[in-house]
Amino acid sequence: MELRGAKALITGGSAGIGKAIARAFVDEGCDVVITGRRREALEAAAAELGVGFSAGDVGEEADVVRTVRDFVDRHGRLDILVNNAGFGYFAPLHEMSFEKLQAVYRTNVFGAFLMAREAAKQFIAQGSGNLINISSTSGLKGGRGSTAYSSSKFALRGMTECWRDELRRHNVRVMLVNPSEVLTDFAATAGYPQEASPKKLRPKEIADAIVGALKIDDRGFIPEFSVFATNPF
Repeated sequence: MELRGAKALITGGSAGIGKAIARAFVDEGCDVVITGRRREALEAAAAELGVGFSAGDVGEEADVVRTVRDFVDRHGRLDILVNNAGFGYFAPLHEMSFEKLQAVYRTNVFGAFLMAREAAKQFIAQGSGNLINISSTSGLKGGRGSTAYSSSKFALRGMTECWRDELRRHNVRVMLVNPSEVLTDFAATAGYPQEASPKKLRPKEIADAIVGALKIDDRGFIPEFSVFATNPF
């Protein structure tokens, strides 16, 4: 697709991978709006990037409906939705609380569903669109302590496959991106240490990969891809 002039909405856009994607889209000439729950951080990121912003919680249906409606009212269409909002919680099964599991699913699964549903309505109406779901290599293989996070990403992968089959007939490309370890504040927020290294992935690598995938002519698309560090050790 031609990215210059494309209208893009990115959830979780105030930091990390979401912010890097917004920056990359701006560099390509897109009109971008970022969303997030932390209004102060969102405003700062939007000012730095020169993009619009919409404060809201992807886990709240009313916020999602308003966000997508306001975007389309302002821009006239929606060409790209990036479902990036998400977080992790890690604990062994016997210590996992139901409340923590629900909280992870509320954002990573239900939030992605709500945003995709509202975007799909617009995509179908206009006969085109691109839906990009940011998952994780944890959605390909589970591990110790990752009941909540890994299973939420497995769920996102399953939903993505369903949406891809439904929306292809409407000229909508649905892609799943599986980053491996990326240097962001994800680890600190999730409560575990992350060792910095010049060999590990930065958010920029994920953003660059997404831009490359989108630039493929609209007659084709990459359904799913993973991004690994070449030699992080």
